[in-house]
Amino acid sequence: MLHEDRLFPADEKTRAIARRLYDGIKDLPIVSPHGHTQAGWFARNEPFPDPVTLFVQPDHYVFRMLYSQGISFEELEIGNKPVKDPRKVWRIFADNYYLFRGTPSRLWLDYSFETLFGLTERLSAKTADHYYDTIEAKLREKEFLPRTLFERFKIEVLATTDSALDSLADHKAVRESGWKGRIVPTFRPDPVVDPAFPGFAQNVETLGKLTGENSPSWRGYLRALAARRQYFKTLGATATDHGHPTAMTADLSESKAEWLFGKVLQGEADAEHQELFRAQMLTEMARMSLEDGLVMQIHPGAVRNHNAKLFARYGRDMGADIPAPTNYVHALKPLLDLFGNEPGLSIILFTLDETTFSRELAPLAGHYPCLRLGPPWWFFDSPEGMLRFRELVTETAGFYNTAGFNDDTRAFLSIPARHDVARRSDAAFLARMVAEHQLDEDEAVELAQELTVGLVRKAYKL
Repeated sequence: MLHEDRLFPADEKTRAIARRLYDGIKDLPIVSPHGHTQAGWFARNEPFPDPVTLFVQPDHYVFRMLYSQGISFEELEIGNKPVKDPRKVWRIFADNYYLFRGTPSRLWLDYSFETLFGLTERLSAKTADHYYDTIEAKLREKEFLPRTLFERFKIEVLATTDSALDSLADHKAVRESGWKGRIVPTFRPDPVVDPAFPGFAQNVETLGKLTGENSPSWRGYLRALAARRQYFKTLGATATDHGHPTAMTADLSESKAEWLFGKVLQGEADAEHQELFRAQMLTEMARMSLEDGLVMQIHPGAVRNHNAKLFARYGRDMGADIPAPTNYVHALKPLLDLFGNEPGLSIILFTLDETTFSRELAPLAGHYPCLRLGPPWWFFDSPEGMLRFRELVTETAGFYNTAGFNDDTRAFLSIPARHDVARRSDAAFLARMVAEHQLDEDEAVELAQELTVGLVRKAYKL
């Protein structure tokens, strides 16, 4: 299924350059600084139970496509743990595998099927049981335990994404086990900085109990957040992660911020006040990052849980988040007025609004010392999305104001597949620049290494 020249340019001369560049980076270690895999997999190191739990249930790219074609979550047993009839669910997935033609999911899945399980005949209704039996048998082998796969994938470091209220018990268990794999947490404070988050006031109270701070007071609240950040750092965290609806920031006086905090805590804030509070908290997080050194990731622009019926039935992260237009130039200005010229601060910006790449993000990152551009993310984590990103930002921001690649995945087995796509896409882009005499090939070789491991290590302090 996997052609050796996949994603390389069709032109023979340029394709040959891309091959050479790719050969120099294909076996480099994987640095995965942002994702949603589970530390518990590596703490317990237990076999994955079945192919559905491995490939279908954790991957919103998979089940959102099936849902869009009228296949219900009930049929896919979304939310069932364990899955009651995994073979039946797998047959539904296999029978509809053709839906993924032309998508990055198809590339990722085919890569995993072939390289890990030796499956080279396309998945379909005809091959469904063969696939299921082969994968199920492999999952019983020691070579497919999470820690062994981590080492097989040559993962140098893997960052999870964790609530500010998480005990990080699994991370502690990994460290205490003596295993050498590097799994680090990432501080995600949404439950305690977003007034629209379910149970916000209770979450703030829990924050105070965890830290021994008076979290219902403004200063106590900030101290509590700073304390949790420090706790995450003790377990290896190098970054924070902020998934706000917009990139809006604010610079309120202490008295105004204290008043606003009281308003949101009492549940009296309207949508405008909630947005202003989130804006102030991005600025407060940047202030804390300047103090404690954690890299700050901002990825706004998703209208979360757009499908109200699914949200009511299944909760968050059910594949119904939809991109929206996003402003960065005016939204970030209060924060940048305060901290934009601080080379000791690192902020990585992401977007779901591609129109902002050349108009806003590349010029911002091409000027402010604290800013870097994250890779194409979510809906644009694809070969064409990666090429568009390079085309739109390189002329203004260059390569060295970008942050390498991250896979942002919940599906563990897709990690090497996603990194392979990124490496091939970058090799293709650099090959074109060499063929068009914009770069010498020795420069492209150096850049390929930087885009694969160098920039991401530096951007995330790894």
